[in-house]
Amino acid sequence: MRADARRNYSHVLAVARDVVSEHGVNASMRDIARRADVGLATLLRHFPTREALFEALLCTNLDALTQKADDLETSNTPDEALVSWFREWLAFAQSYRGVVALMAAAHTNPDSALYASCAAVHSASARLLLRAQAEGTARTDMNGDDLFALMSALGWAVDQPSFSPRADHLFDIIASAILTNRSNNDVEKRRAKSDR
Repeated sequence: MRADARRNYSHVLAVARDVVSEHGVNASMRDIARRADVGLATLLRHFPTREALFEALLCTNLDALTQKADDLETSNTPDEALVSWFREWLAFAQSYRGVVALMAAAHTNPDSALYASCAAVHSASARLLLRAQAEGTARTDMNGDDLFALMSALGWAVDQPSFSPRADHLFDIIASAILTNRSNNDVEKRRAKSDR
């Protein structure tokens, strides 16, 4: 890519990030082009579909999330690694309104521009779950698909204004359901500690 084309690409991507932060995944491609001061054809040349735009916007975040799973796998106990990673993923999901629906649709569609990134996230979560199951700290009647579904459900729920204020509480409920050694007392102690 020529230097001027690379600058143009980076500029469009920066503007798209701002527009998506304001309007979520349903941000208008026309609005992105207008705010980037480029024609719609130029935007579509760089990003032929909405998914291609989101793949470009999200790949850095998703790569970092996958790397975080690798780091947690070697530096934390299995249950702590799973919970920490799940919390990282939720923070990511909250930073892009509507992204969870895109990811849920893309993770089983090999033709989607987001498929590879979603597959990496799915694989990382499944690996962390298996590790916790092997240690006896996570329930054994679930698999990576179940975990991805729970993550997606929680991501969707906290994307709704009525549930957003309860994100931490909902997270604790789901984490308690996944981990066999995480009791309500643990949740209450952690909540009391964070309220200090």
